[in-house]
Amino acid sequence: MSKVISISREFGSGGREIGYRLAKKLGIPFYDKEIISMAAEDSNISEEIFHANDEVIGHKERIDYQYAVIDPFSSTYEVPVSDQLFVIQSRIIKKMASLGPCVIIGRCSDVIVEDSFSVFICSSLKKRVERLLSLEQDETVDVKKMEARIRTIDQKRRDYYQYYSGNEWGKPKNYDLCLNSGRLGIQKCVDIVSRMVSLT
Repeated sequence: MSKVISISREFGSGGREIGYRLAKKLGIPFYDKEIISMAAEDSNISEEIFHANDEVIGHKERIDYQYAVIDPFSSTYEVPVSDQLFVIQSRIIKKMASLGPCVIIGRCSDVIVEDSFSVFICSSLKKRVERLLSLEQDETVDVKKMEARIRTIDQKRRDYYQYYSGNEWGKPKNYDLCLNSGRLGIQKCVDIVSRMVSLT
């Protein structure tokens, strides 16, 4: 297995857990929030700023990161913070990918690492609500609140992905493999991705 595996996911579908288990099974590095820590260290920008702008877009005018070859902190250019952070994270993702096979969660990694094996994990709203409520341990969060939270986060991820990639988030033709974790289960998804990657 010589490819980077990029996993995009609907909120609550278990995409992160699938990625973590997959990396462990294949014996390769796993990157999710770790990218923020590395980007913060690399750029001398606080992690709090990265977390506040994580998968957030700054304005409606789309800037293609492939053309952001300018110094993002140059006073000559007025580049929104979210765009600056995207360029920095992209640099970190490319660096991690250059070191060998790994699993990367979200952050347009399927577009940034052009030859990655891209996976999209989805599930029904009902299954995602059930999963998140079982993990939440907060009795004040009911089904309606969780549904609203899921829709909000999914919309944020959709906007971020489409803004920086120009592709439609969750559309099957944009990925090598799409799996419904609600029907298949977490471990079955891990096994399927592992098998498919071994064939590429």
